[in-house]
Amino acid sequence: MRALFGTDGIRGEAGVPPLDAATVSKVGAALATSLGRQGVSVLVGCDTRESSGSIVAALAGGIVAQGGAVRFAGVVPTPAVAWLTRELGADAGVVVSASHNPWTDNGVKIFSADGRKLPDEVELEIERHIEEAKPAPMSPAAVEPDLGHAYVTHLAGSLPQRLDGLRVVVDAAHGAAFEVAPAAFRAAGADVVARNVSPDGRNINEGCGALHPEGMARAVVETAAALGIALDGDADRIIVADDKGTLLDGDDVLYLWTLELEREGRKPEAVVGTVMSNWGLEKALKDRGVRLIRAAVGDRYVVEEMEKTGTLLGGEQSGHLVRADLTTTGDGTLTGLHLAALLAASGKALSAQPRFVHTPQVLMNVRVRKRVPFDEIPGFAGARRAAEERMSGHGRILLRYSGTEALARVMVEGADAALVDAVASDLAAQIRARLGA
Repeated sequence: MRALFGTDGIRGEAGVPPLDAATVSKVGAALATSLGRQGVSVLVGCDTRESSGSIVAALAGGIVAQGGAVRFAGVVPTPAVAWLTRELGADAGVVVSASHNPWTDNGVKIFSADGRKLPDEVELEIERHIEEAKPAPMSPAAVEPDLGHAYVTHLAGSLPQRLDGLRVVVDAAHGAAFEVAPAAFRAAGADVVARNVSPDGRNINEGCGALHPEGMARAVVETAAALGIALDGDADRIIVADDKGTLLDGDDVLYLWTLELEREGRKPEAVVGTVMSNWGLEKALKDRGVRLIRAAVGDRYVVEEMEKTGTLLGGEQSGHLVRADLTTTGDGTLTGLHLAALLAASGKALSAQPRFVHTPQVLMNVRVRKRVPFDEIPGFAGARRAAEERMSGHGRILLRYSGTEALARVMVEGADAALVDAVASDLAAQIRARLGA
């Protein structure tokens, strides 16, 4: 069982173990040691949090202490690090970011040489090396601006269609894509309305981006844009607004991308979603002869399932979308660019593109003191059984813990919206009464 790594790397409050300087330097040393040879090269990027610079320096110190070298891309999205690691032939890539978490948090995510998030067993091996490692002095790394520019060129060059004249609202959440996302859309010819591109170290995700896309949606209508995209702090996921300001989640975009592949004559037999993917998506895909394969929550598990099944397209409701021929991890900017290219090629507004009917679904988060297996929570079994009986034949219930925050997630889905809401509220209240922080 991994003690430090969650579903998306190591994450927590910056400056507090395991994200204090001493532990982070040991993470760097353990990574270099786990690669099994001297002189390893590690590609590093970070987001805009005020703690990111010191964490990068501590991480680099551990790597250098073990004879490794660091190439620092500066502030770039998570998927940029994944792409650059593979493109430059680095031995590993590391992102310093806490994604959608508040500015007070931070994190460390590690990519393999082929630009993929590490399997659980490799993270466990790194944890073993961390126990043996010794803290090292910080080693500030110089930014190589050309690395970010190369990623922008890659994004624009991946498109099948230029975006000349297409107006797009880009909300970068004051995060890792505050420079590269607007630059990539402009390089592809779009007329960009950039929002939340003035990071101050503490405003990342604050009232903006994928967590709060309402402002972006209003801006689309106010500026008569063709679409808008809202990214999260590390820009590996996206929420979209159409030309009328209606929000689309990852399931909506996954459906549109599937139809686009079909129009290109590359209709997939299956696509990969997660246990959270809306049942309406599964039904709509099935009606078109496409099977939905459900993976565990987390874009790395989506990618693992895609590799196992040879699937080209996958994604999460939260907005992580993966095209196996274009990226090895969720990439919000790339997804937005290709959605814009779909509009440019079709000549039809996004609001006029096909949609599927969402089954009513409620997701409630309960902050908890600790993560206790749901079947071991005292007195909870009866409440869960009663909820399942109420939903029997009318929907489904999914209980899980967040891998990045101290949250229990209660998801209920079914045809009856009132019943779905009531069951979710009851279950959330039961968990809060027993485990609430």
